[in-house]
Amino acid sequence: MKVKCEMQKSNTPVNELSYEQAFSELETIVSALETSQPSLEDAMNLFERGQNLAQRCAALLDQAELKVRQLSDQNNLSNTDEGDS
Repeated sequence: MKVKCEMQKSNTPVNELSYEQAFSELETIVSALETSQPSLEDAMNLFERGQNLAQRCAALLDQAELKVRQLSDQNNLSNTDEGDS
């Protein structure tokens, strides 16, 4: 007997989710796939959404890392310029 997966998929497009929202939904999907027995079609839909969420999280982390590096570089340049005077 197959148990219907009760997870509600978010209607929000993945590219509009914050990191926290995407990660939370990804955790929910992983848990649903591990603990329930969705139909093959439901499992594939969950897996696809999970892949998109994982890519969104990775992209947002990359953006944050780039911004931190840019700010760090700007700070280092400011400190260097002050030391040259």
